[in-house]
Amino acid sequence: MKGLVFTEFIALVEERFGVAVAERVLSTPGLSDDGAYTAVGYYDHREMLTLVGALSAETGIPAPALVRTFGEWLFPKLAANFEFAVRSHPDAFTFLTSLDGMIHVEVLKLYPNVHLPHVPVVESDHHRLVLEYRSDRPFADLAEGLLRGCLAWYREDAEVRREPLAPDGARAARFTITRRGTAA
Repeated sequence: MKGLVFTEFIALVEERFGVAVAERVLSTPGLSDDGAYTAVGYYDHREMLTLVGALSAETGIPAPALVRTFGEWLFPKLAANFEFAVRSHPDAFTFLTSLDGMIHVEVLKLYPNVHLPHVPVVESDHHRLVLEYRSDRPFADLAEGLLRGCLAWYREDAEVRREPLAPDGARAARFTITRRGTAA
């Protein structure tokens, strides 16, 4: 997993919960390099699960809620780093429709070692977009947060509904995004 995700997670923890909480989370046993992450490094995705679990224990907030909040926080940061990808799309639906076929292809050119999920479009029109998230890693909560962050970034008024496509719902989920205030 790209180090940028880890450094942004720590930035979120510091901003929302304070530096002392971030330090305690980073002191969790078993983290590589004692939790000294760099934006350009690559880290095992299980370390993110460990960090989220530690933050959940510190705050009492369920891990899925923390991961969704992180996804919302992360989208504008990714948009700043990959401005070429978001600025060329006039709205969230066109951006999300291009995710698997164009955006992820371009990201892989820049970072060939990243392991991206598959997010194919199942259905799309002006009013409704249905995406499926499929990954070997359990980050459907992160995907949901990123979707919500994307909608906020594009200032879209839309509802996101999620349904699991696998027993735990963490590795495969269907997201239905419906614009509010538009005719069906």
